[in-house]
Amino acid sequence: MELKFDMGSAHSSCSLVTTSSTKHFCFSQSSICVSKLHPTSQNQIRSIKFTSHPFHCCCSSSQHLPLRCNQVGEFESQVKSLKTMADIHGIDQELLKKMVYDALVWSSLHGLVVGDKSVKRSGKVPGVGLVHAPIALLPGLFPETHWKQACELVSIFNELVDRVSLDGKFLQESLSRTKKVDAFTSRLLDIHSKMLQIDKKEEIRLGLHRSDYMLDEKTKLLLQVELNTISCSFAEFSHLVSQLHSDLLGQYGEVLGLDSRMIPENHAGNQYAEVLVKAWTEYNNPSAVIMIVVQAEERNMYDQHCLSVNLRKRHYIKTLRKTLAEIDREGELQSDGTLLVDGQAVAVVYYRAGYTPTDYPSELEWKARLLMEQSSAVKCPSISYHLVGTKKIQQELAQPNVLERFLDNKEDIAKIRKCFAGLWSLDDKDIVKKAIEAPDLFVMKPQREGGGNNIYGDDVRKTLVRLQKEGNVEDAAYILMQRIFPSVYPTIFVRDGICHKDHAISELGIFGAYLRNKDKVIVNDQCGYLMTTKVSSSNEGGVAAGFAVLDSIYLTN
Repeated sequence: MELKFDMGSAHSSCSLVTTSSTKHFCFSQSSICVSKLHPTSQNQIRSIKFTSHPFHCCCSSSQHLPLRCNQVGEFESQVKSLKTMADIHGIDQELLKKMVYDALVWSSLHGLVVGDKSVKRSGKVPGVGLVHAPIALLPGLFPETHWKQACELVSIFNELVDRVSLDGKFLQESLSRTKKVDAFTSRLLDIHSKMLQIDKKEEIRLGLHRSDYMLDEKTKLLLQVELNTISCSFAEFSHLVSQLHSDLLGQYGEVLGLDSRMIPENHAGNQYAEVLVKAWTEYNNPSAVIMIVVQAEERNMYDQHCLSVNLRKRHYIKTLRKTLAEIDREGELQSDGTLLVDGQAVAVVYYRAGYTPTDYPSELEWKARLLMEQSSAVKCPSISYHLVGTKKIQQELAQPNVLERFLDNKEDIAKIRKCFAGLWSLDDKDIVKKAIEAPDLFVMKPQREGGGNNIYGDDVRKTLVRLQKEGNVEDAAYILMQRIFPSVYPTIFVRDGICHKDHAISELGIFGAYLRNKDKVIVNDQCGYLMTTKVSSSNEGGVAAGFAVLDSIYLTN
């Protein structure tokens, strides 16, 4: 799913340069002499402990403190105290200033940018109102064993999505109560039902998924937050952030006692492009294009444009960018099922929109969605793949004996079941009672993507009590999920050219690709990862939704 940028405001205070009650620093271009600094042991990163203090910093053009080479002795003392990644709040202020400056330069030069929300046209006109994407300055710690576990799950979940998508009766029945109270899900089900009625077969099936996880601190279990089957964004940007962090550690790693080789390679953007090319090849029309369905206003357009450029320059395939309204106006369906948009045959429809009700402000957008679904173009995702990614289907799959309906391998079933957090329907009165008594242990989730939709804390109790009093079927619009409490660690956030230190939690998303033509599985692979990090006091997640920043991972034993 796409995400909307607007970071949460929770942070703490201290400074790089003390001026008053507000603490400021700005970036000078003074170089840092690091050649005489002594590296700390690489093994020192393994032990995690918290020694940080509250901190806040922002840019000010009025003051700067250039670092001089005669300050090396001070740096040496600081370096010896930076024993773990958990000590990053103790990084020397001048070193921090230089690192942030270099990170901002790198982001600008490599296209790690988004539209600035303060500039009105930044979401419509390329090149207008650019600002660096929100990032963590250094990668977050993640255990290598759990990293490998997440990667191993990809192919199983890819296969599961495909098999569930073929069971139209299961999808319709599982979402039947939700349909009565959720207009958006109802419209998706209507399209799905029409495809069932005409016995529409998707011989070429393409899925670009992302399975998101958190590492629960108490149980040390890797638990799935959600499985996204539509508009999984930031494939290109996740690659860029991993590269940015590798470059920063290549430059400052000896000073910090960190090894850039502990950041896993991440080629998500290239791998997504290659799978789209393979789907285009299976369609077997060399003159056809790949169409990217986009929102009318998109400040994250550059992550998408990177994909288009990749397809054109590396694979010589033309792409179209069209909104749902434009597709309704310019699209037509030929008698053989070929989809024409603006007079061009479309081989692959790749959705970077269409996952939220606001993408369908009128009947025109729904007409366009139906038109594409009726066509022979490869859909990413098809309407059935889209429905598999709903929260209600995720909850249904967690029920006893349901996975066995779709998967044969008992070991695969056990691996998936192990990563399931607690998931319940609001029909379960015992769980609802427990959630009212201890709302902080649960999350209420509607059938929505994009971040900012979940219900937390005392609002869970209030909502459940209201639904009980009203006694209607609105409860079918939600599921209850066990709240995951991941490890908290210090990090450094950088947004709008301003950095601040805070304590954070992270979510690891593993990209997966699945391509099948009839009985032949062409691709079933892991395709890189996306790490998102947010302040620990924030409930919601999602970079584009404005709650998190882009990050990468630093593997630990």
